[in-house]
Amino acid sequence: MREQLPPWIQEWLTVVVPLGQVALILLAAWLLRALTRRMFDRLCRRRGLPPELSVVGQRVTGFLIYTAAILLALGRLGVSGTVLWTAFTGFAAVGAVAFFAAWSVLSNIFCTVLILTTRPFRLYDHIEILENGEKPGLRGRVIDVNLVYTTLQEQRGDGEDTVLRVPNNLFFQRTVRRWRGTPMPLQAAADARDAETAG
Repeated sequence: MREQLPPWIQEWLTVVVPLGQVALILLAAWLLRALTRRMFDRLCRRRGLPPELSVVGQRVTGFLIYTAAILLALGRLGVSGTVLWTAFTGFAAVGAVAFFAAWSVLSNIFCTVLILTTRPFRLYDHIEILENGEKPGLRGRVIDVNLVYTTLQEQRGDGEDTVLRVPNNLFFQRTVRRWRGTPMPLQAAADARDAETAG
C-alpha cells in the first residue's frame, strides 16, 4: 500500500514515522517513571521504610528507564546496535580508569550504601559529629543524603541557618551523636561551645 502513495508522501513518512515512534517511547518512559515513583512512595509508607530508600529506588529505576528509552529511541532513528555496543565498551573502559582515579568519591558512595542499610541516622534527625570524645564538632538537622554528601542544616541561636555538606565517609571515621525526632536544644549547644571556649 505504501508503494501506491506519491513519492513525496513516502519521503515524508520515512521521517514522521520514526519521530512518532520516538515520541511514543519517551511518553511511555515518562509514564513508567511516574508509576514507579508512586509505587516506591506507597511501598515505603505502607511498610514504614525510611524515606531515603524511596529516594534511592526512584533514582535507580529512573536511570534504568531513561537509559532503556534512549537506547530504543536511537535504534528507531537508525543507530545500529554494534555502534551502541562499541560506544558503551569504550565508555566502560574510560569509566574503569576514572573509577580508580576517583577512589575517595567511591569511598563516599560505598559509605552511602552503609548509611542507608545500617541507618546510624535518618532524614530529619538532629546529629552531631564529634571530633574526639566529647569535643563538639559538626552538628545539624539531616535534610538530604545523596551518593557523596549528607546535607546538615546548622541551627544557630542568632536565627541564621547555614547548610553543611559532610562527606559520607566521615560518618564512619567519627562518633555520631543522634537526637531522634526532636530538635537539639540550642541553648545547651551554645552553653557547650561557650564552656569549651572558656576552658
